Amino acid sequence: MNFKLRSIAFVTSGFLALSALVGDLAAHDGVVHKDLTEALKHQEETSPNTAGFPKIKGGDFKLINQFGDERTSKSPNGQFQLLFFGYANCKAICSIALPSMAAAIDLLDDKDVTVTPLLVTVDPERDTVDNMAEPLKSLHPRMVGLTGTEEALQEAYDAFQVQKSLVYEHPEEGPIYAHGSFIYLLGPDGEFKTLMPPITKPGRIVELTLQYISGKKS
Repeated sequence: MNFKLRSIAFVTSGFLALSALVGDLAAHDGVVHKDLTEALKHQEETSPNTAGFPKIKGGDFKLINQFGDERTSKSPNGQFQLLFFGYANCKAICSIALPSMAAAIDLLDDKDVTVTPLLVTVDPERDTVDNMAEPLKSLHPRMVGLTGTEEALQEAYDAFQVQKSLVYEHPEEGPIYAHGSFIYLLGPDGEFKTLMPPITKPGRIVELTLQYISGKKS
């Protein structure tokens, strides 16, 4: 089974354009799916762990967090992690996915399950060690923002099949990028577990995360 993950991108001026999983994922195993959610659900049900996403190898990346400390894909606290690639400051699709991630983290906290939220920037010139801390804190107190050199970031993008491209230069906000926008679930060791569309509701993020944590993925 082969398929390609294409970027879920955004277009500014308030419009969001979501591309779907394409190729065989849309009709894999001889089953035609009516939408992305149904395709992902079937993919999860029929593919153990990462078997459904053969081109995503996941970590190990080596980046710098908002406090200037080196951070790899492995959790220093031995926790599962939710990862998103985007901006610390973003008015488009990040404003859907990141709050959903944050809400899911709080719901997991209510269940005494601690999961770490991660954001890897797609624009290191905009998101720097000096300016990421405050916007990240406003998203969630435990949100970890990661940046680094273009080379180090590209390794992370490649590991998770994330593509970015410059859309245009906004006169006030600077460069605007289209970028991959899935939410990735990582194990404590940084191993890729699964991915979710950015429009996944917090409750569903919690449900999927708990299945992987418990090892009882349905």
